[in-house]
Amino acid sequence: MRKREPLLARLGRSSARHRVAYVVTWGLLVITGFVTSLGLLGGESLFDRLQSGDIVAPGQAQTGRDLVAATDQGALTVILRVDGADLGDPALAKAVRRVVDRVAAVEGAGAVSSPMTTPGWPEEPAAYALVADGDPASGSFLIVADSGTEPGSELQDALAAELEAAGDDLLAQHSQERTLGGTGLLVDDIVSQIARDLARGEGIALPLSLLLMVFVFGGFVAAGMPIAGAIASIAGGLTILLGFSHVMDLDASVVNIVTVMGLALCIDYGLLLVSRFREELAQVAPGVPHTELTGAQVEDAVAGAVATAGRTVLFSGLIVGISLSGLMLFEAPVMRAIGAAGVSVVAMALVVALTLVPALCALGARRLGRRKGAEAAPEEGVFSRLATLVQHRPALTTLVSVAVLVLLALPALNLRLIASGVELLPTGAEQRVFFEALEEDFPALATPAVTVVAQASVAQASDWVPELEALPGVTSVIAPTELGPLPADVPAEGADPQGPGLVSIGLHTDGGSMGDPARETVRTLKDASPGFPTWVTGQTASLLDFNDSVVDRAPWAALWIAGATFVLLFLLTGSVVIPLKALILNVVSLGASLGILVWVFQEGNLESVLGFESAGGIESVIPLMVLAFGFGLSMDYEVFLLARIIELHEQGYDDDTAVRVGLQRSGRIITSAAIIMVIVFAGFAAGQMLVIKQTGFALAVAVLIDATIVRMVIVPATMTMLGRWNWWAPGWMKRLHDRFGVSEHSSPVAP
Repeated sequence: MRKREPLLARLGRSSARHRVAYVVTWGLLVITGFVTSLGLLGGESLFDRLQSGDIVAPGQAQTGRDLVAATDQGALTVILRVDGADLGDPALAKAVRRVVDRVAAVEGAGAVSSPMTTPGWPEEPAAYALVADGDPASGSFLIVADSGTEPGSELQDALAAELEAAGDDLLAQHSQERTLGGTGLLVDDIVSQIARDLARGEGIALPLSLLLMVFVFGGFVAAGMPIAGAIASIAGGLTILLGFSHVMDLDASVVNIVTVMGLALCIDYGLLLVSRFREELAQVAPGVPHTELTGAQVEDAVAGAVATAGRTVLFSGLIVGISLSGLMLFEAPVMRAIGAAGVSVVAMALVVALTLVPALCALGARRLGRRKGAEAAPEEGVFSRLATLVQHRPALTTLVSVAVLVLLALPALNLRLIASGVELLPTGAEQRVFFEALEEDFPALATPAVTVVAQASVAQASDWVPELEALPGVTSVIAPTELGPLPADVPAEGADPQGPGLVSIGLHTDGGSMGDPARETVRTLKDASPGFPTWVTGQTASLLDFNDSVVDRAPWAALWIAGATFVLLFLLTGSVVIPLKALILNVVSLGASLGILVWVFQEGNLESVLGFESAGGIESVIPLMVLAFGFGLSMDYEVFLLARIIELHEQGYDDDTAVRVGLQRSGRIITSAAIIMVIVFAGFAAGQMLVIKQTGFALAVAVLIDATIVRMVIVPATMTMLGRWNWWAPGWMKRLHDRFGVSEHSSPVAP
């Protein structure tokens, strides 16, 4: 009885046999995905649904923010700044009142304020909070309109349009310049910058990747197959993110981060599958010109490629997915969103690699030409000679290589996490310039570094103010402001339902919201006991709550990722030594990546080269993402290399030879895949958003370190030192592997 083919081989045979149906179906899905996610037919696009704000986790900061948002004081504002005006001109005051009346008439508008419409102007001191430096001689003032609590709402857009139009109509003759800004407009700017960075990254990555793969494969047809898969992955990824945006809040940065991962993985997997397909063709149809290949030969080659390279892709995708799923164990909504969306996009890359790319291989088999690409490695070459050199002094090589990685990791010991606001935007961005000038010229409106929400009377809170003013690092305290009654629909630990209403107290500190004084103030206030319930909120408090939450959940996330990865690698190799070694090496290489990230972005090295301005720290979400994404990508190449070595080991090669030949056969593919990954990530590092730039740079460095020092040097060296111990496992685990693991790594169709 004929032995039943493995499932993956049958999947490959199906995609080859029904190649046209697979490709047409994917083509329709890709078109639908782009049309839907980009809103090309007039519907709401993914970018219309994105948000941006503080990175929060459950804690006092989130509770305080929710309490403020539930009151009238939680409204966002649209601001018209007027410069070059004579504030003592009665005609200007009259024009300003007409502007305020027009804006207030917009349906749904909240309070609209200006110096000239403040009762008692020009004698009333409160009116001068809206005048630059509190001095009429500055010639600058603000008109502020409340626009609800939703950034990017129709009300916000209507108020912004009316403020701008009314300003142009009524204030042009009384002023030199008028600029529009506001929190909602800042969010819009960030989302727009994300979209531009996404387009720029793809515009750099796809053409350069295609050129590299033309060199690798020796022709456009083979090179175009992984690129076509990558485009399908982008369409699928954007559609998945659009779906997620309807069930959870998506931060604007999630789109670029997740999309770039799907793009890079799909190109990686496509490269591996197309390379193995050409290798299988040479085995099943030796010497046969491509134009004379039979349908059966093409089917056999596709089935063999999916059964071997497809299994490698499957294990790699599972490990990457597990790494990203670890982010879902954290409490911060943004990390859960990145984890959930990332797992989905990895699944999309897997489906594309195992169905569309094999179908494209079958469709283009007779058009591949006779040229052999760079992936057709000879038995002896650069990588086998490198392996021989490494194997000559394996212990010394390992010691020196690990020492280099540890040295590179040292700056990570000084890692300082920050949560930027307007600094996320590039220097010179319209809304960044607006807010930086606003904070400098209108200090009374500057956002306090720390805000305390208290359930107390104004008198009680006022009695506490002298104690707050005496705190180290506090430069000023904003007088308590009434917020209103305690909202019944906001759960607030420690609140008294029968107690007084809420007040807010703002504190300004040396060094701004990310400075050490602000952080120390938050810690002090969290432990304070003023005699009434308090909740410390603001940008600094949100960052510290996020950090505490990460520290609390990190051990569980690490245990899940390491445990699941160990199990998968054991099922692939039948060894407990190889998975343990891979985990240890990953920790060292990722530490080196973080160290370089800190050296560049926190310490401000290479600012002019990379085009950024250091914010004195690393964005709070970056280390987690680098560790999760970087871990998955490192295992990507680990699986690529191990699959070849194990295949040779099963064919009877001794350990040293299996390592040497395995590195030679897989080295070019790993190197090519790594270069493509670096290109993709570098393309996104060329963007303007600081969080995207840091992520792209860090992942490019992580891939570069892993594909060179780790995969090409340390892995061969350690495998040579361990010899037959590479494959050791306790007897009971060997029996488990025999029953559930991968027992056959060679092609099921090639002779």
